[in-house]
Amino acid sequence: MLPNLQIGQIVNTFGIKGMVKVKPFTDDIRRFDELKNVYVERKDNQMEYEIEEVKYHKDMVLIKFKGIDKIEQAELLRNSYLSISRDSVEELEEGRYYIVDMLGLEVYTDEQILLGTLEDIFNTGSNDIYVVKDEKGKQILLPAIQDVIKQIDIENKKMIVHLLPGLI
Repeated sequence: MLPNLQIGQIVNTFGIKGMVKVKPFTDDIRRFDELKNVYVERKDNQMEYEIEEVKYHKDMVLIKFKGIDKIEQAELLRNSYLSISRDSVEELEEGRYYIVDMLGLEVYTDEQILLGTLEDIFNTGSNDIYVVKDEKGKQILLPAIQDVIKQIDIENKKMIVHLLPGLI
């Protein structure tokens, strides 16, 4: 069974009536409109909360949970992560993947040479950058472009890449 999918992090409170400010982990923050419940994960604790209201402010999501009515209650949720169960996750179009599913993939060249494991993904604005780390801890930065990323196989935890001159 796959773990829940993290969709954001509570970074602060908002107002005095128990709203929280969430940094979303999604390309389309309007997906929060469709949610009825989320899990709030803190350390080893996970609790399900019903969503009462969702608003948007700049690039952040403002959420009011049922039963969280005071700033003091909302403050206790700060730095927690929001997640949803996998059965409520929206299917992505072909060729798109959830980052959490990609992390840990073994990365091979198209000549079947193991480069390492996909450790992180960050966005530069024009495209994502995949951070691959080998067994010695050396990092390789790969642009997520068609010329480099040839195949992503989530089921078999494997990625095939073509190294353009100058990448390593």
